[in-house]
Formats: sequence, structure tokens, C-alpha cells
Amino acid sequence: MFIDTLEFEGLGNRSYLAGGRREAVVVDPPRDVDQVIALAARRGVRIAYVAETHVHNDYVTGGLELARLTGARYLVPAGAQVSFTRTPVADGDVSEVDEGLVLRAITTPGHTPHHTSYVLEEKGRAVAAFTGGSLLIGSVGRPDLVDPRLTEQLARAQHASVHRLAAALDDEVPVLPTHGFGSFCSSSQAEGDASTIGQERTSNDAFTLEADAFVKQVLAGLENVPAYYTHMGPANAAGPAPVDLTPPEPADAAQIAERLAAGEWVVDLRNRVAFADGHVAGSFNFEATGKLATYLAWLIPWGKSVTLLGDTPAQIADAQRELTRVGIDRLAAAATGDPATWVRHGERLVSFPRADFADLVGAHERGEDVVVLDVRRDSERANGFIEGSVHIPLHELHSRSGEVPDGTVWVHCAGGMRAAIAASLLEATGRKVVAIDDGFDAAADTGLSITRP
Repeated sequence: MFIDTLEFEGLGNRSYLAGGRREAVVVDPPRDVDQVIALAARRGVRIAYVAETHVHNDYVTGGLELARLTGARYLVPAGAQVSFTRTPVADGDVSEVDEGLVLRAITTPGHTPHHTSYVLEEKGRAVAAFTGGSLLIGSVGRPDLVDPRLTEQLARAQHASVHRLAAALDDEVPVLPTHGFGSFCSSSQAEGDASTIGQERTSNDAFTLEADAFVKQVLAGLENVPAYYTHMGPANAAGPAPVDLTPPEPADAAQIAERLAAGEWVVDLRNRVAFADGHVAGSFNFEATGKLATYLAWLIPWGKSVTLLGDTPAQIADAQRELTRVGIDRLAAAATGDPATWVRHGERLVSFPRADFADLVGAHERGEDVVVLDVRRDSERANGFIEGSVHIPLHELHSRSGEVPDGTVWVHCAGGMRAAIAASLLEATGRKVVAIDDGFDAAADTGLSITRP
């Protein structure tokens, strides 16, 4: 028996391939199923089952396409309202994955009303619990993604579901969730990479708090929901189209200029240092090594055409793959190589300065006209902020840029990546910006006044 984990750091999710000598099951597969098929081939197993724990709200599943390509039975919770043929799974249903290896369904509503976990049993003994968006490592899946009217009810169901799981399983059984590794589907961000039922019993608030206190805590701690989530559930319920990873058309300087003039998004994937030093005027900086899919899909007007600029074709291909996972399926065009070739003859790349919090102190001391813009989320700012700073979370900045006061905008986040995105968005509107590329913890050490509510 084996269990392989596929990690998707950009989205904070995992998928799993588990099986025996001949056959296997895939749990919550990604949109780009080629890597799953390749992993099964390396294992020398046939994919006999594809299992979804729920209709996902944070990414587009590859389950339907994977089942079609492999001939696997597609297991989907019976309560999920979907528009395609599948094998509906009810509580207690058992599927034989391989000789002596079965998958048992346990309904665990909370993250969604129909959520189902799967317990892998080898010769009658539970060896793993695929908990999807139910029991996470140190947390649970958030209950507010389906319908605001159901949030409190689902939070209470989430508490009951994890207790039901724990009652059915021994302490040593590994907990293998889909969400919780940076995903906004988690009700809170927890530390840790691996866990067991026993560890969760002693450390997870879902076990250490009684139901009313747990529900109150979960509801109070819910973060903003990424805007693109509203498109993911319907796409998954309808049955996603096969992924298309054909390389985008190459774009020359004239085409890049035309796309910008047409109001399309030209996204520069290079690191924020290189971008600040020289970039195409009007382009936006979303680092390929950051949470590209999450933040680009969150900020971009849905359906807007995207052209990517990057260091290499491989960087473009990796970004394209990641973006398909959130439904940004076809890129308009792409360009790589020397950024100087991305602008027309006679035009030049533009730049803006980077700084740290000590530089901000110096600007204040020199009496410069400084606007400090904090683009962190509400929950981050609640732990402390620079006195006098303006607060507009990054995901709201594109529509609220007119609220930023006049002056040079010194923009910061918690570490620098989101500040670079924000600086590029503001610069494209004609604002003079400085991107603070520094950890927020360093702000207090410079003598800046920090307000702590």
C-alpha cells in the first residue's frame, strides 16, 4: 500500500494518489491531470477511482477529465448538485481500490453541506483519513463559502463532523486534508505539515472547545473570500472543460503596447527587484514564485485577457499551468527574454524605487510628502499598524485606488510581495510610488510609531 502526495503551494492545497500493487484512487485531483497520470504510471498502477470530497470553491477540479481519460469511476458526494454523470457516494459506501484495500465514505458536512471524507482501510484497519475541507491540520475548513445564510449552521456541523471522524478512527491514523497549507479555504491558518487523529484531538480547537465556543471563534476569525471563488463552485458543478496547456502566442513590443492600450492585463512574472528596476509602463507585477494564481485571480476583472511577461518559456509554462487551476484558461499572449525588447523603438522601461522601513523614517525626517499605504488584510492590521497609515487591503486596491491621498505612496505589506503588486497597480494609474520591501516586524525597530489595538 502507498500514499503519494501532490502539493500545490500556490493554492495551499494537496491531492493524493493512494493504492496497492495494481490499482489506485485519486482524491481531489488538480485541473492539470497529466501529472497525476504520470505519477500513477511511475507507480505502475491503474487509476480505478477518482474521489471528490466536495464541490470545490477555490480551484477547478480535474476529476471529471481524469475519470474520462482513465476510465475510473468518479466518486462524488450524493448531496452535491452537479450536471454530469458520476457515481454518487453516500455515508458508509465502500469502494474496493485493490485487493485488501478499500475506501470508506464518511459524511462530514461543514465546509459544504455535502462534504464527504474518505477513510482508506487496509485489511480492515484504517490507515489514512482523506479529510478534504473538514478536519485540517490544526484547523477546519471554513463554513462560509456556500451561502451566508448557512454559515453558522455549517460551522456547527463542522464541529460535529470532526468529532464523528475522531470517534471512528484510532489516534495513530494520519490526517490527510486537501486544504490548510495556505489555502483561503481554511478557517484559520495553522502551522504544521503532518498530523494524526490523536494530535488533532489534543491541539485542534474543534476538539478542545465545546460547540458554542468553537462556532463563535470560527465566525469571528473568517477572512475575506477571494473574489474568484464565486466562479469555482459553478464551474465544478457544471463539469470543467479539459485543460489546454498549449503555449500562448508570442507577443512583440507592438502587440504588448496594443494590449495595454486596449485595457488588457499585462502581467510581469519576474521577481519584484527586477520589476522595480525596469518594466513596461502599465504592466503589473505578480511574482511567479508568489501566490500567483490566488492574487491574480482575486484582483483581475473576471474574463479579462492576460498577457504574461517572463524570464523564460519555462516560467511562462509554469504560470500558465497554475492559472488554469483557477479557471484562467487561455492566455492572450506571452513574451520572454530581455525586458528591453518588450517596448517599442524609442520607448524606455520605467522603474520605481524600493525601500525598507528605515528609509521611510528618513523620508519623514526630511519632511517629504509621504503617504503610507498598508495593503495587508484586516486580520493582519488588527495586530498593529503604522500610526497615520492608510489601509486598503490589496484585494480592494484596484477598485479603490482613487481613495489614496495625494503624495508619494510608500506601500507596504507583511513582507514585500503584495507591496510590489500594489505599487505596480498604483504606478499604472500615474501615481508616484515606493515599494517597501521589508518585513513588517522591522517597522517598530526603526522608531516608527506602531498602534496596537
